[in-house]
Amino acid sequence: MIRAVIKGHEFEFETSDSVFSPRRVDAGTMAMLSCVEFQDGWKVLDLGCGYGAVGITAAKFTDPANVFMVDIDPEAVSLSRANAVRNGVGHVNILQSDGLDALDETGFDCILSNPPYHTDFSVARRFIEKGFNRLKIGGKMYMVTKRKDWYKNKLISIFGGVRIHETGGYYVFEAEKRDLSFAKKSKTRQ
Repeated sequence: MIRAVIKGHEFEFETSDSVFSPRRVDAGTMAMLSCVEFQDGWKVLDLGCGYGAVGITAAKFTDPANVFMVDIDPEAVSLSRANAVRNGVGHVNILQSDGLDALDETGFDCILSNPPYHTDFSVARRFIEKGFNRLKIGGKMYMVTKRKDWYKNKLISIFGGVRIHETGGYYVFEAEKRDLSFAKKSKTRQ
């Protein structure tokens, strides 16, 4: 059992050795959460939720029924469901899904992800490209990694811009959807 204080709230999370960061809430996750100011009424997606720290935190600041959490790992989904109940936000929506494949929801105000960045970029590429389409205009995607250049370039190519917060040795990327289609490719590099 992990105990953590996140954004002024106390949480308890059951974990297992088969999920990401089983001994403590990951420092990258904490860095990302420190950069987000959740708003009441937001519709939020925790993309790759693990045992649920991000989505459950979001649910403390908005209606839990507006929080969606997805993960490909059935054990992570099971832990997230138990942890949502344990932390008093049992009405969040938790779904086993390979990325966004099994999720029909759109119109998100905020998508948060701590993608696997020590592997190739295929998962992150899908999360960014498919996530863009699920955001409403003005909605934001937050991602945290220790790698800067690929994520910066990919987010700019899709969103047209990105704000980068450096905190605790991590890069937290904040990209806002300003248009219905991917950013236009420039013919000249600047």
